[in-house]
Amino acid sequence: MATDVGVLQHGSVENAAVCCKKGPGYATPLEAMSGPRESLIYVTCAYSGTGREKPDYLATVDVDPSSPTYSKVIHRLPVPYLGDELLHSGWNSCSSCHGDPSANRRFLVLPSLISGRIYVIDTLKNPKAPSLHKVVEPADIVQKTGLAYPHKSHCLASGDILVSCLGDKDGNAEGNGFLLLDSEFKVKGRWEKPGHSPLFGYDFWYQPRHKTMISSSWGAPAAFTKGFNPQHVSDGLYGRHLFVYSWPDGELKQTLDLGNTGLMPLEIKFLHDPSEDTGFVACALTSNMVRFFKTTDGSWSHEVVISVNPQKVQNWIFPEMPGLIADFLISLDDRFLYFVNWFHGDVRQYNIEDPKNPVLKGQVWVGGLIQKGSPVFAVAEDGSTFQHEVPEIQGHRLRGGPQMIQLSLDGKRLYVTNSLFSVWDNQFYPELAEKGSHMLQIDVDTEKGGLAINPNFFVDFGAEPDGPSFAHEMRYPGGDCTSDIWV
Repeated sequence: MATDVGVLQHGSVENAAVCCKKGPGYATPLEAMSGPRESLIYVTCAYSGTGREKPDYLATVDVDPSSPTYSKVIHRLPVPYLGDELLHSGWNSCSSCHGDPSANRRFLVLPSLISGRIYVIDTLKNPKAPSLHKVVEPADIVQKTGLAYPHKSHCLASGDILVSCLGDKDGNAEGNGFLLLDSEFKVKGRWEKPGHSPLFGYDFWYQPRHKTMISSSWGAPAAFTKGFNPQHVSDGLYGRHLFVYSWPDGELKQTLDLGNTGLMPLEIKFLHDPSEDTGFVACALTSNMVRFFKTTDGSWSHEVVISVNPQKVQNWIFPEMPGLIADFLISLDDRFLYFVNWFHGDVRQYNIEDPKNPVLKGQVWVGGLIQKGSPVFAVAEDGSTFQHEVPEIQGHRLRGGPQMIQLSLDGKRLYVTNSLFSVWDNQFYPELAEKGSHMLQIDVDTEKGGLAINPNFFVDFGAEPDGPSFAHEMRYPGGDCTSDIWV
C-alpha cells in the first residue's frame, strides 16, 4: 500500500439492488433490442505511446448510413493533459435505474489507466460534440483510497459509479481494488470491505438478484506497463483468478483459481437476463472462454467451454502463438457470444443458447499477425505453412488485430477497433503507432449465424488531423450490451 495515503475511506452502496421507478435505458434486455438504431458512437482514442505529444481524445463517429458523414469522425474532444492513456468508458446511469426521472444517462466516465485521472464527459448538451464536465484528480483518489490505475467503470442503481483500479500508485497489484464515486463524481472511498481486496484487478460485472459481483484479473501495473514478458507470468505478476463478492456490501466470499487453463482472465460478463446465474470470462493468454456458474450449494464453479488452440508459427518471437482473446460480448437476448483473437486476427460468433456447449456459427478474418503479406507464417500439422486471407477495405490493408467490439442493440451490426494498450500495441503491432488504428463494421446474421465485413464502413484513425492515433472502446449515447446491467 502507498505510504503517503491518508485515512483510507470505505464507501457503501445504498439500495444498489433496488431498481428505480423510472429512469434511463430499458426495462429489460429484450426491450432494449427494440430500441432505435445507433446513429453515433463514441470512441476513446489515445496518442499516449505514439510518440506524438498530443492529448488523448474522445471521438464521435457517425454510424448513420443515411448521413453524408457516415463512417467519419465528426468531432474530437481532447482532454486537457498528456499521457493519460484513455481506454475504457462507462456511464453515470444506465438501465439499472430505468424510469427514475431523477436519473439521466448524461455523463460518460473515462478512466485514464496511466495518469490515474478520471474524466467526466457531458454528452447531453450536444451529443455530436461532447464537452468536459469534470476531472477527478488522481491525488484525491490516492489520498482517500490508495488506489491508482483506474480501468473499468459501471453505473449502479444507487446513482454511484464503481471503478476497478489495478494497483497502487507504485504499480503494485497488492494495492488494487474498487473505487466508489458518488453521483457528483466525488470520491466516497473503496467499495470492498477492508481486507477484501482481490489479488489482481481488471473487469467486473454484478448480478443483483443473486447478490453477487465477480471480478477478473489482468496483472500488476508494474509488469504490464512495460510490455508483455512471459517471465512475469512465471513470477506470478499476472492473474488466473476470479473473485466472487457479495453484492452490494463488498465482502469477498470466494476465489476461483482457473489454473493454467485460465491465465490472464480479462473481460467478464454475466448473461443479461438478471435471473440467470451464469456468465463467461475470456482468458486471454491461454485463449479459453470459461463459463462460471452457481452450484446447488450456493457456491460458484467454472469450466472451460471454448478453447482456441495455439498456432505453431515461424518468424515470430515465440514458437507458438496464442489467439489472445482480448474482448468478448453477449447479445442482449443471450443467444450469441462474440469474441476476438487479437493475435490470430479473427472475430467469432457462437450460439450460447446452451451455455455449457457453445456452437461456432460465424468467423471472419480482419487482421492479425498471420495475414498474407506478414513475415509470420503458421505451420500446419503436416509441416506446410500458410497465412490467412484478409480483405482490403476501401483500398486499406487491415492493420493490427481485432481488439474491442461493440454490438448494435438489435444484434445485427458488430463494430471492431484494433488497439489494446499502447505499450502492447507497440510491441506486437508497431505499425499501429505509425499508421494508426481503424474501425470496422461487421454484418451479423442473427437467424442462421454468420459474419460478413461491411465494405462501406471504414474509419481510418491514421488520417486524424493531429496524426495517427490508437482507437479503443466504443459506446452508444443510449447505452449498449457492455454498459447496461439489469436488476
